[in-house]
Amino acid sequence: MAALTFELPDGTQRRVEVSSLLNAGYAGRSQDDVAAHVAELAELGVPAPSTTPALYPVAPYLGQQTTRVPVQHARTSGEAEWALVVDDTGDLLLTAACDHTDRALEAHGVAWSKNAGPDVLARTAWRLAEVADRLDTLTLRAWVTPVGGGEELLVQDGTAGELLPPGYWAEVLRERGELRPGTVLISGTIPMREGVDQFAARWRVELADPATGNVIALAYDVVPMPEPIG
Repeated sequence: MAALTFELPDGTQRRVEVSSLLNAGYAGRSQDDVAAHVAELAELGVPAPSTTPALYPVAPYLGQQTTRVPVQHARTSGEAEWALVVDDTGDLLLTAACDHTDRALEAHGVAWSKNAGPDVLARTAWRLAEVADRLDTLTLRAWVTPVGGGEELLVQDGTAGELLPPGYWAEVLRERGELRPGTVLISGTIPMREGVDQFAARWRVELADPATGNVIALAYDVVPMPEPIG
């Protein structure tokens, strides 16, 4: 199991031994928009889910707080998301996350692609109860640094209000018997901006609270692995 530690705004630490890691998919607040997105992906060869929103179990060790993500080829990319974390006390935390996905494998199976890269989580978090009254106003943004260097580019820019809320997923987890210490759920993502290459050398994600100015951030380098021998 992965062991994660989060710092709260008051300086206290919360720990979680990840026993269940779940990735939401096709989790936009407007399911009409989601249906249109499914049709777009189908044209690219990505198989449609049998239902939306979808939920993909991921190996728990793939929940990581890291600054380096090794990849086997050039067609992988992140996704700006929030994460709902049930810490070891049973409290619900909210943090920033980036689901690093193998896009080449995704054409063969979304669930497979979700298990081919880590879910990178930030090292700070908020108690969900403390931001619950303004969840939809939280901003979610991602930037990428192109392969070979250059200016950092904004690739995703939206709000948590575009996604199904943590409360929805908390109820789903409760019904599944998984709203328990050690469970981490990644939210699904917001649209990518057109014209920005997501196959980048570095990803940076921020979940921000405009009401307080507080920001939860993470960043990692995408590191090509050596060519296999044999």
